[in-house]
Amino acid sequence: MAYVDPNYLTKKAFKTAVAAGVKHQPYNPSGMFPNPTGNGRVAIEGPHYPKPHTWYAECDMVDSIITKVR
Repeated sequence: MAYVDPNYLTKKAFKTAVAAGVKHQPYNPSGMFPNPTGNGRVAIEGPHYPKPHTWYAECDMVDSIITKVR
């Protein structure tokens, strides 16, 4: 699981931003795992800790940039 910046409170807000062309690079804040890079799929969760996670999204990534939210 990874996060994106800014800290979206809803999946709908995140999905709308990606569809509008806002570029997001996923990151892992803990440092225990490497940041997701490259091409493929990544799981995103939000909002950020310490708030409880209320949404999760599977995303497509091209050149380390999220291009589609499922």
